[in-house]
Amino acid sequence: MIRSNHTKTFLMGCVAACALGNVAHAQSNAGQESQLEEVIVTAQLRAQDPIEVPFALTAYNGEFLDRLGVQDFEELSAFVPGLLVQNQSPNNPGFQIRGLTSDSTGSSDEPRVSIYQDGVSISRAPGAFVELFDIERVEVAKGPQSTLYGRGALIGAVNVIQNKADLTGFDAEARAGVGSYDYRMAELMLNMPLSDTTAVRVATRLKSRDGYVENLLGGKDYNSIDTQAFRGLFAWAPSDAFRFDLIANYQQDNPSGVSFRSIYYNPQNPTTGAVLGGRNPEDGAALTPGTNIDGGRTLGIDREVWGVTGIARYDLSDSLTLNSTTAYRTFETSETFDPDGISLPILNGVGNSDGEQFSQELRLNWDNGGQWSGFAGVGYFSEDNQSDSPIEIDERLALAQLGRVLDGTNLAVLPTALPLAAYGSSAFLTPLLTGLGLPSAAIPGISRNLKASHIETAGTESELESYDVFGDLTWKPTDRLEFAAGVRYTSDQKTTGFSSSVLNGRSIAGGLLAVVQLGTQARALAAQGTPAALAQAQALNATINGLVTALATPGAVNFPASVIPVFGLTFQPTANNGDVTTRDLDDDGLTYRLTGRYALSDDASLYATYARGRRPAVLAVTVPTIPYGAPVFTEVPAETVDSYETGFKTVLNDGRIRLDGAVYFYSYENFQTTEQVGTQFITTNAGEAEAYGFESQASWAATDWLDLFSTYAYNHARFKTGARDGNSFRLAPDHRYSIGALATLAVSGGAIEVQPTYSWQSRVFFDDNNDRTSLQTTGFVPDVLVDEVQDGYGLLNLRVRYVPTGANWEVEAFGDNLTDEAFLKDAGNTGDSLGLPTFIAGEPLTYGVNLTIRY
Repeated sequence: MIRSNHTKTFLMGCVAACALGNVAHAQSNAGQESQLEEVIVTAQLRAQDPIEVPFALTAYNGEFLDRLGVQDFEELSAFVPGLLVQNQSPNNPGFQIRGLTSDSTGSSDEPRVSIYQDGVSISRAPGAFVELFDIERVEVAKGPQSTLYGRGALIGAVNVIQNKADLTGFDAEARAGVGSYDYRMAELMLNMPLSDTTAVRVATRLKSRDGYVENLLGGKDYNSIDTQAFRGLFAWAPSDAFRFDLIANYQQDNPSGVSFRSIYYNPQNPTTGAVLGGRNPEDGAALTPGTNIDGGRTLGIDREVWGVTGIARYDLSDSLTLNSTTAYRTFETSETFDPDGISLPILNGVGNSDGEQFSQELRLNWDNGGQWSGFAGVGYFSEDNQSDSPIEIDERLALAQLGRVLDGTNLAVLPTALPLAAYGSSAFLTPLLTGLGLPSAAIPGISRNLKASHIETAGTESELESYDVFGDLTWKPTDRLEFAAGVRYTSDQKTTGFSSSVLNGRSIAGGLLAVVQLGTQARALAAQGTPAALAQAQALNATINGLVTALATPGAVNFPASVIPVFGLTFQPTANNGDVTTRDLDDDGLTYRLTGRYALSDDASLYATYARGRRPAVLAVTVPTIPYGAPVFTEVPAETVDSYETGFKTVLNDGRIRLDGAVYFYSYENFQTTEQVGTQFITTNAGEAEAYGFESQASWAATDWLDLFSTYAYNHARFKTGARDGNSFRLAPDHRYSIGALATLAVSGGAIEVQPTYSWQSRVFFDDNNDRTSLQTTGFVPDVLVDEVQDGYGLLNLRVRYVPTGANWEVEAFGDNLTDEAFLKDAGNTGDSLGLPTFIAGEPLTYGVNLTIRY
């Protein structure tokens, strides 16, 4: 229940205000005909008008999205209330619905937002971001949808329905585009019947664009686009009662590296130390150009996703339909990036993720036109996932950062920004190591042993088998009133494995950190003054002396483990420097929904919904605390949410006006969030949280030549317990809206269509800790600045088309972010725990032209 009467009054007042506004529109536009195409949806696994669906739903057909210039999920989200998509890279997108974000690339983590492609889950983040081309429609269902969309739809689902092969006739379309930043795009679609019962369809999109953050060290600019997407479809319909569709999708992405860059260090030439540019996120960056990991890689992404889906529909009778969906899908991704964001190679990283999944669903729908209808089904889902994250560290630079002397400002002998070679000099290392309390005799040897390239890796693997049984029943006691209940039982069996290792000998810097930690313990024991404590302190000091002597001896990197432990720096190796430790987790749960809908008329309805959503339990794993130790597995209990929603949907003036409004309240238990531990991100239980809000979407065919549309979402999502009490959810603005218009102006020989759109969002944080310094004390270097936040901003886009009368072509000019608004896509990231948060700039002003030809 909503805990504040004032909150209830405010939210219900929003619904009433929208309803009154709707009536006013109706009265002022009576008698006009509709220019807006109606979309039939299948959000409840049966064909319906959106007004019949008893929960908040946004659906757009492919033609409307083409007119908006929507090519991917991030662009789509600007026009869907309650949905925000962060495209940090195609390898690491974030999908957020009503405050909840699903973006983890870890192989053992569970998605919270289901992303579907023709009824098949593609929800795991590295494989979820796909191009939107030649599609029939996109449906975004808000609220817990586990009973309809499966185990991952804790708070909503996005379903992309692609155009299928059409048996009725030949069809073809081609589009080409060019623009700023050397933008190039080509699309082709061909549909061809082979007989009265079979047809094939092929579609492709090839798209590239140079990066918009300049690479000051030469090479490809950062944040480019390089995508090739292909689709092949086959349809067989031997009778009206049976149809089978086979769909094959393939996408490859090879963009340049993401501009993870610091705003506190000038971009420099790493060899000379010369300053090359400014510190703003959108300014040019000078990031480490290469790495020794896996034989050497440049910054960038190599991603390949493909899958095959078979969909069969068989009408057993006039009232019974059997549906089968079978799918196999795989992805392989690798992203090389610079986690520290500065010109010196403190840390280089690679994120690798591979996944393979198979799913089978059988569903029986029945509807005899009477009071009762519904469906029941069974499903099987299996997946194997592996992820690993090798990192390369320059130990000299790492110690300089840990000692807060990276730029030399705390050392009188080196008071200015330094070239790379200076960090290996005795003039720099001697005072740095002296500051650690090391004996002077050991410092020259330790200085020589510190590694310019130390490589560690950690890997996680996960195997999952999931079975579920689900059903939904609708009862219509009258023509205007209906009730529905749905339930899904899911049983998961998961095995998670973890390993970590150092790949080119022990870390000397890791050994030094151990010396510092042991010294702190020895001093604390000595301060106690008891004989036992003094004896323990003496033993620790002996260990410290032996360890320092070993670290200073030539060849210490490769000494046997019996002589000196095999230290890592950011994490410690598992047994035998890489053994895999596994744990099993069995988890089952029930999700359900109850809905009621009352049709005020054929064109207006009110609804109320209660639903229980569930994110499965997770086996979180952290690295060993000592060399060759065991990883620590922690079962994070299933996250649950109780959802309450009520709203209205209406169509007026013969379809010229469509208006929806909804208010909702969510209560979370065992809210699963992530904490950064070193360079790892670990799932943890944050306790209770809640969210409430209001959403509305409207479209209005104001005249025969003018269409208007808008969306608005208010979402107050906050933690309610623990250290994060009062914090906002990450990537969750309190307010977000979009407005747009399509004006069609008749000119000689055709028409000009002018389509401006504007989208705005309020402030967002990029982490659940809201960048509070009190919550960022466990990293290698505590974060003492509140800077990882994006204040409210808006983006203005414009598209202008010339459509000649009676022709099969059109030409379009477009401009995005016309005011060249500077904004952040993300901030913090892996470097945050090193005291080096990184910032990713959003896209600047871009423009271009498209030519489309249809046959």
